[in-house]
Amino acid sequence: MNTRFAVATHILAFLHTQDGFPASSELIASSVNTNPALIRRHLSQLAKAGLTTSQMGSGGGALLARPGSRISLLDVYKAVEADGKLISVHEGPNPRCPVGRQIESVLKDRVSAVEIVTMRELSKVTIADVTRDIDAANGAAA
Repeated sequence: MNTRFAVATHILAFLHTQDGFPASSELIASSVNTNPALIRRHLSQLAKAGLTTSQMGSGGGALLARPGSRISLLDVYKAVEADGKLISVHEGPNPRCPVGRQIESVLKDRVSAVEIVTMRELSKVTIADVTRDIDAANGAAA
């Protein structure tokens, strides 16, 4: 598994905490602890999905395109995962092997069930929920 979803969620949560003030890719990168070029690539994907927008000019930067309470984690997942598959099943096993001959169809049914439940759960959680949990965790740590 990769970290695209986690980084994209981090970016959106960070933007949510900015209360409508634009954030530069450098500022966001400092929070994610990565380079601004990676953040710009993510922002491009998020913008294509309608989750972020950009404000140009001096003091410009990235903004949420809609309130964090209206961006679900499922929206984030769909924005950054190209194939939309949570768990990939390898294709092309050996058809002469009794396991290889059946593994795809058996796993597809099981994986499909897991994906349905996971997508349903992701749809229930918003960026606003995530930042509320972050605030609560920071309060508990203080």
